[in-house]
Amino acid sequence: MGENATGEVRDATPTPVPKVVVGAGASLLVTFLLGGLTAVPPLSMDMYLPALPEVTGVLHTSAATAQLTLTACLTGMALGQLVVGPMSDKWGRRRPLIVGLLIYIVATAICAFAPNATLLIAFRLLQGLAGSAGIVIARAVARDLYDGVAMARFFSSLMLISGIAPIVAPLIGGQILRFTDWRGVFIVLTVIGIALTAVVWKFLPETLAPERRHSGGTMEALRTMRGLLADRVFLGYTVVGGFAFAALFAYVSASPFVIQEIYGASPQTFSLLFGLNSIGLIAVGQLNGKVLVGRVNLDKVLGIGLTLVVLAAAFLLLAASGTFGTPEELGLAPIAAGLFVLMACMALTTPNTNALALMRTPHAAGSASALLGTSSFLIGAIASPLVGIAGEYTAVPMATVQLVSGLVAALAFVTLCRPWQQRAAGEQR
Repeated sequence: MGENATGEVRDATPTPVPKVVVGAGASLLVTFLLGGLTAVPPLSMDMYLPALPEVTGVLHTSAATAQLTLTACLTGMALGQLVVGPMSDKWGRRRPLIVGLLIYIVATAICAFAPNATLLIAFRLLQGLAGSAGIVIARAVARDLYDGVAMARFFSSLMLISGIAPIVAPLIGGQILRFTDWRGVFIVLTVIGIALTAVVWKFLPETLAPERRHSGGTMEALRTMRGLLADRVFLGYTVVGGFAFAALFAYVSASPFVIQEIYGASPQTFSLLFGLNSIGLIAVGQLNGKVLVGRVNLDKVLGIGLTLVVLAAAFLLLAASGTFGTPEELGLAPIAAGLFVLMACMALTTPNTNALALMRTPHAAGSASALLGTSSFLIGAIASPLVGIAGEYTAVPMATVQLVSGLVAALAFVTLCRPWQQRAAGEQR
């Protein structure tokens, strides 16, 4: 026996959920399409990064105000999921996705011609709100199409596609700036939005049958989310995913300063290490999807991933605090190795956390996806500034945030998810 999302006891054997059947070729196209939708956030954020100094000069604003254009986009992507997810449970996946993409196109085009920082910040917020449709609906569509280990494999495939985006986005942005100014970055993002919308319109089928949709309004959506959060196991996986993402966000925020300022690496070396870590993330994601999933229990794989994340973060904290010597004595290699292990093991946590959480919520995949995404973005956004709390010349805050985040994720896994109880109750993973 188990509990459903409203806290009621239900039979441990899941009720079969009708699936949309797609052929092999169509399935591959849907995989690439959903991967493209999940790549929109890193493209929207990272392509713009090389242009930040230019924005401050052209718009006659401060660096802090220019940073708000990033914060606004990230905030929009976090909060927008809470709106789009329930909408997709009520009206299906296609309509909210297409509307979101159309608004994204308009907002991005206006950003390209923004005459001042205030307008740019406002439409970056709208861009994030609209762009969140791709993130949340991609996960919901995956839940509609797949179940169990097939869903975990699918999420690992998505990581292969979306994991490339953070690697290439700054490079694309830098190349764009060779030929045009910062406004050209938004023009390219507008073109990408138009292309994605056209492909979604033509090739993405509606995956949520009318009989499975929710007919209620805002209050029902709120009740659904409250019910999801009342499910102890779903809440556990949400917390696990959010704090694992916080450890990743701490790396992204602090690694430029740690590797370059503390350990004296050049920008080129930092770029190489960042790329290698991203490749490690992708490679382990494929190991997870092609080898482990289906052979090893998903909860076991998740537990192994969390254990390795905690061990890597603990090593980084010991190294940063001088246990093994000064940065000059220790050198860059041990720190780079610790960061590589931590990053790569995220591929054992993120796809499996998403799959395990969504397996419990076939009745409200959109709302569940929204809670998973919003919690990750918000917890990550809170953790990000903490890595610089002691200045730019110590890695202790970064490693501390990573270790605490890993420990909280592991604690939630043990105390809330309780996978051994689920197996004892006969729940299939």
